[in-house]
Amino acid sequence: MFLAIFQQNPAAAVALLLGLVVGVVVHEAAHAYSAYLLGDDTAYRAGRVTLNPASHLDLLGSMMFLMAGFGWGRPTPVNTSKLKWGVLGPVAVAAAGPLSNLLIVATCAALYLLPAFQTGYLQLIVLLAAFGNALLFVFNLIPIPPLDGAKVIFPFLPRSLNGFVAFMNQYGPVILLGLVLLTFLPMLPSPLSYILVLVRPVLSTFGLPPIF
Repeated sequence: MFLAIFQQNPAAAVALLLGLVVGVVVHEAAHAYSAYLLGDDTAYRAGRVTLNPASHLDLLGSMMFLMAGFGWGRPTPVNTSKLKWGVLGPVAVAAAGPLSNLLIVATCAALYLLPAFQTGYLQLIVLLAAFGNALLFVFNLIPIPPLDGAKVIFPFLPRSLNGFVAFMNQYGPVILLGLVLLTFLPMLPSPLSYILVLVRPVLSTFGLPPIF
């Protein structure tokens, strides 16, 4: 996706990449900071309570942004046994990441109301930053481990589904990798196309036009 955009409009590709980098950094920093507030200093001691991109970007995840249009940052270390609020502690830490991306979308929507951001390259930056963070929001809420959606939903599933949860925790990363690889097979529909269907309503909720 990114490479295709770059071939058509390099300036738009740079704006999208900037939005994704900011989104990943804020996302992982939100995990780290929320864990710190809830009593776990693991990420803090690892230097992850920061907005320094070098502390949060993952090489493979960054490459996937370039090749597939979505990717990930370095997982934030969390010791759930140190967190407050019982089962709600890990859920809150997991939810902090996607919610931070949604906050960036809201910020972009506010900027989009200003005249300076309604024309030219500033408009493009705001719209693509919003798009990239809406993409991160939706992607990370997919309930497949190790994505945040699984960490938010699985603790509330009935005990009768413990076997399913154990299976997903063991094989979820493999399933997720398989879905990502489908992006590179031209004969099959890309998972990204289904994610985009959910991204557009997120943007429209904040009064932003769909850019793809």
